[in-house]
Amino acid sequence: MRQVYSVESKPPQFRARRSDRQRMDIQERTFEFAVRVVRLVDRLPRTVAGMEVGRQLVRAATSVGANVEEADAAESKRDFVHKMKIAHKEAREARYWLEIVQAALLDNDEVRDLIRESNELIHILQAIIRSATQKPDRPNR
Repeated sequence: MRQVYSVESKPPQFRARRSDRQRMDIQERTFEFAVRVVRLVDRLPRTVAGMEVGRQLVRAATSVGANVEEADAAESKRDFVHKMKIAHKEAREARYWLEIVQAALLDNDEVRDLIRESNELIHILQAIIRSATQKPDRPNR
């Protein structure tokens, strides 16, 4: 089970600069993204719009990491690519909902940073998919 840290008690690898964040494992990075989104949604206004957008955002953001985890246990290369494509689609959806949050509900540094992070995750997932589809299948042994 993963340890969830507060901002003050984060271990050094999560308090690091952006360049260190880029080296973070994709599973850890998508997990951190989901945790940050969950915490953000808890601060959204308790209006009909805030609750519905928050619900959609949490579903998409947590699904990114869940699908990356499933891809890690894929039964085949095809299954791996399929799960990564789902993670990519969910990252795009999360970005969409974050942009709605920014435009209509809350515009602050945390929202802008999460939009940036979602863009980076989208690019990373695209690269993983591209790399996996360009590699030839390994013969069964």
